[in-house]
Amino acid sequence: MASAAATFGGGCFWCIEAPFKELAGVESAVSGYAGGDVVDPSYKEVCSGTTGHAEVVQVEYDPDVISYGDLLEVFVTVHDPTQLNRQGPDVGTQYRSAIFTHDDDQQDAAEAFLAELDASDAYDDEIVTEVEPLETFYRAEEHHQDYYEKNPSQAYCSMHIPPKLDKVREKFADRLREQPVH
Repeated sequence: MASAAATFGGGCFWCIEAPFKELAGVESAVSGYAGGDVVDPSYKEVCSGTTGHAEVVQVEYDPDVISYGDLLEVFVTVHDPTQLNRQGPDVGTQYRSAIFTHDDDQQDAAEAFLAELDASDAYDDEIVTEVEPLETFYRAEEHHQDYYEKNPSQAYCSMHIPPKLDKVREKFADRLREQPVH
């Protein structure tokens, strides 16, 4: 089967790019922007909160190795889907929890997954993750790609990303690749 794509917004894109790269079947995880109305925005523009875009990661994956459902599980493990327009220290609509779907099957699967998760009482608060069709994905500037891999000791990265990686490595040990994607 050909590769498929999935796009997720869960706070700072550096924080969700790194965990997805650890999964078997993930061919790439690219930081970028989606969901807004500014064509080809810059990081500075998106950070201003005026573009309507969210920081996202677009995951190219092999559905014969890892399912969209697995990616949804990882997504809710690496961020808090009950936080409205924020994750950790990052505040604003550009850090919202969002799933940008590539087709009707993803839309249905994401909505069903979140409804089931909400009904399970896994969280004390209501899930606020938005699910909407992806219109356009804009790749972020090159220095944002593989950011954690290139800057593991940068203060923000060293504080926020290792706990997410630890969660993924523990919860999804059977789905990890031998070496992360670069």
